Amino acid sequence: MSKLSEFLAGERLEDVALFLAEDQLDEAGKLAEAGEAVDGGVVLVRPGEQGRKLFSAGTGQDAMEFAKEAMGEGGSVDADLAGGDCPAGDGDEHEVRYVFAFAEAENPEVGGMYADGDVIHAYAKCACGESYSEKWVVGSRSGE
Repeated sequence: MSKLSEFLAGERLEDVALFLAEDQLDEAGKLAEAGEAVDGGVVLVRPGEQGRKLFSAGTGQDAMEFAKEAMGEGGSVDADLAGGDCPAGDGDEHEVRYVFAFAEAENPEVGGMYADGDVIHAYAKCACGESYSEKWVVGSRSGE
C-alpha cells in the first residue's frame, strides 16, 4: 500500500499530504521523484512538521495560514487529493495548483462527523487564486 493510500485510509494521522500540479514542481524533478505520481501532478506524504515546511517552501505560504484562508470557502476536493472543483467556476483557469491535507483522529466527544471516524481536512488553491476546502470522514467517499 502506498503512503497516499495509507493516508487516505486514516493510517497516517501524524502525516500531511501535499498535491502539487505539474506546473508547481521544481525544475530538477526532486519533488516528483520524492512523491507519488498522480493524474496532473504529484502527491507527497510526509511527517507533519516536515510536510508543513515542504508546503511553505514549495508555495511561499505558511501551511496553517493557508488552511485558515481556505476554510472560509467551501468547495470540492477530489478524494485522491489530486484536484477539485473550484467554487468560482470551471475550465482551464480553474485547475487546482496545490492541495494541503491532514487527517484528524476520530473523536466522539467532539461529535458530528468526528464521532463517525477519522476526518480528512483538505485545502486547495486554484489557478484563479481562489482557495477552498472540504472535509470528510475516511472511507465515506468513492475513489478512496
